[in-house]
Amino acid sequence: MRRLGGLALVLLTACQTQRAEPPRGVLTLTASQSQATWIRNFNPLMPGSRWPSAAGIYEPLAVYNSVKGEWVPWLATAWEWRDEGLTLSFTIRDGVKWSDGKPFSADDVVFTFELLEKFPALDQKSVWSFLEGVRAGAPGEVLFTFKRVYVPALAWIAHQPVVPRHAWSAVEDPIAFTNPTPIATGPFTEVRLFQNQVYELGKNPNYWQPGKPGFEAIRLPAFPGNDQANLALVDGELDWAANYVPAVERVFVRKDPKHHHYWYPSLGSTVFLYANTTRAPFGSVSVRKALSLAIDRTLIVDVAMSRYTTAADATALSAAYDKWRDPGAVAKGTWVRFDAAEAERMLDEAGLKRDAKGQRTLPDGKKLSVSIAVVNGWSDWVRAAQVISRGLKKVGVDASVRLFDEGTWFQRLQQGDFDLAVGWSIEGVAPYEFYRWLMSTQTVLPLGSPAPGNWHRYGSEAAAPVFAEIERTTDPARERELEVRLQEIFVDEAPAIPLFPNPSWGEFNSCRFEGFPDAANPWAALSPNKMPDALLILTAVKARAEGAQ
Repeated sequence: MRRLGGLALVLLTACQTQRAEPPRGVLTLTASQSQATWIRNFNPLMPGSRWPSAAGIYEPLAVYNSVKGEWVPWLATAWEWRDEGLTLSFTIRDGVKWSDGKPFSADDVVFTFELLEKFPALDQKSVWSFLEGVRAGAPGEVLFTFKRVYVPALAWIAHQPVVPRHAWSAVEDPIAFTNPTPIATGPFTEVRLFQNQVYELGKNPNYWQPGKPGFEAIRLPAFPGNDQANLALVDGELDWAANYVPAVERVFVRKDPKHHHYWYPSLGSTVFLYANTTRAPFGSVSVRKALSLAIDRTLIVDVAMSRYTTAADATALSAAYDKWRDPGAVAKGTWVRFDAAEAERMLDEAGLKRDAKGQRTLPDGKKLSVSIAVVNGWSDWVRAAQVISRGLKKVGVDASVRLFDEGTWFQRLQQGDFDLAVGWSIEGVAPYEFYRWLMSTQTVLPLGSPAPGNWHRYGSEAAAPVFAEIERTTDPARERELEVRLQEIFVDEAPAIPLFPNPSWGEFNSCRFEGFPDAANPWAALSPNKMPDALLILTAVKARAEGAQ
């Protein structure tokens, strides 16, 4: 007993070394939105809102668990296809209330989707490109009708956050609306504190899942970059994080092996170097492949990513799509290897000759000068951009790295205001969704229009009929053939330049909270950046009893 007591004392001391510990029951975390100050914006229908507006404050009809590969009913309890695939019916959950106590109903779902139709800028997934209409059916039922059979619609509709008609019907401009005091169905809806440097969300007093959430509030401090966030994590100030931590075993785990944990599966979105195809010479597939050949991905993985991931193959698919990956397409994608000599040859062949000073020039004689846009403070991506810049310079391309704050970077990315940019990709339940935002003609928007994806403005005519057939097929064998064809087209056309599959960053400190997933118990993705998967964690984690270690 004395040995056990001594061990408990050691563990308690380890937990008590945390500095600036918030009140018990308040889970402190950091997600993807590292920046110096916060703006109070909880609009779940627009990019740039505060975490977790779209899945934690507001909620979707269902959540796709990307680790288990299965759908979890949420605000809807069931769904089914009818009318030979032209109607999708959702059964709305009974007994759900908005945080102000008013009942949630099918009418709120209908209102939300009508709002997306009325204000296209809110329609981030372009659901009204295939929807014909939405209406309430039998009591507790919502019916979505389609212009054509569109099987992938389930994912876009099920993941749409739902807003309340009674609160939002009076909002004149829902695009500009910052929704400072949200009324929602999620586990955390009460803005207890909002300052430039930190905000807190208290739990929903009317949450529909009995006994949940298992703690009082979430707290998000502002950090201008990885270094500051990592210091807070190592010092025990964070309970949950999505940080890139170099040497995580040595720096974080060894400080308190009992309580400090991480899990970095390669399930995150693929990180790309996007080449703006509306700007010369990036509209040329040969030029994009040549730039790719000048990139030393092994060095990026070693130096920028601390070997937490691997270099991307030419399909660009992360481990989340391993069951779909085609070895033949992978083998054909030789343009992702590092081969400076071949890059030089292809640039010469494309008419981008070196001048007397060794600089590549455009056919009109102007020097080829490019900038690589990346987020200031995202140290892993900044180092990756620096490796890319050096590689391009070695083949004669005048390349520089430009750092922006996250908001400015994302705005420029969405509007197509860049030469080259390091950025994430949009994920889905199958390669179709992933490739749709990389090369579908239907996702190409004019420059200046804020694009939800396809920021590089690339549309593949060869892929168009393949997308169209996937959208109407219900035969799994045929779908697989078509998904392989998309991989082959991507490898042939190189719409964007894949760098590496981003690890799904996730760390937690179990001193004060328990129930997180990890490699030993992988019931969900650990990263708070994985949305709406993070909703599964927000409703499962519990505060430890006082004194429990």
